[in-house]
Amino acid sequence: MFEGQSPADVEALLKADAEFRQLYRRHQQLNSQVMDAELGVLPIDDVTLAKWKKEKLHAKDRLTRMFARTRH
Repeated sequence: MFEGQSPADVEALLKADAEFRQLYRRHQQLNSQVMDAELGVLPIDDVTLAKWKKEKLHAKDRLTRMFARTRH
């Protein structure tokens, strides 16, 4: 998600910011669920899958904005 960024910078933000950490974990959870659903491991309906994808995208956008703010 943070391609080209220092893993140390991401790790520092995960340690320092509880909101970032919680949102990061939620994004990882959603990513896993979406992948499982797309592989057929997790049987869910299309509406739920679409909802998860949308929530995952919103989480990624917010995480990216939060990370960018710490870099400026």
